[in-house]
Amino acid sequence: MAREKRDELVETALELFGREGFHATGIDRILAEAGVAKMTLYHHFRSKDELILAALRLRDERFRNDFMRSVERKTEDRTKRLLAIFDVLGELFDSEDFRGCAFINACAEYGDRDSAIHAIAIEHKRLVFGYVRELTQAAGVPEPEPLARQLCLLMEGVIVTAQVSGDADAAAQARTVAELLVHEQSRRES
Repeated sequence: MAREKRDELVETALELFGREGFHATGIDRILAEAGVAKMTLYHHFRSKDELILAALRLRDERFRNDFMRSVERKTEDRTKRLLAIFDVLGELFDSEDFRGCAFINACAEYGDRDSAIHAIAIEHKRLVFGYVRELTQAAGVPEPEPLARQLCLLMEGVIVTAQVSGDADAAAQARTVAELLVHEQSRRES
């Protein structure tokens, strides 16, 4: 039962932080939405920051697992998976609950690079980069590391663009740029 209450707190916090922001969402609001007593909160978390960290860990796990599965379901072709990244992002942008990247938002609200919240955002981005680097290596491009960095920069840019402008088509435009980058890498191979 205690685990269920903790999970409910984290789920509720993740939803509210995504919708309203980290600083704007108060503990009392989270408790009311989760139907949990303040004592239960402090039994599991010493502070709001610890709850934020737990919510971001959950978001990281869910996002990366869903993202990887979705990219890999799009195509068996290892080179086309590099482009499928942007197809998957486009689907994410089209969803009703898209509110940008929780980790970009966390960095915007917690700018101190020494904060644990900023650090977890950096770790998330490092793990996503690792996956994209694996994709570039599997595709057999001559320079997988630089291409992975370029694709990740493009991903970050299109996520912010879609969040700020609401332009779900931004992913298709980013895919076109990704095609040029992948084509350039493939050309070098020949």
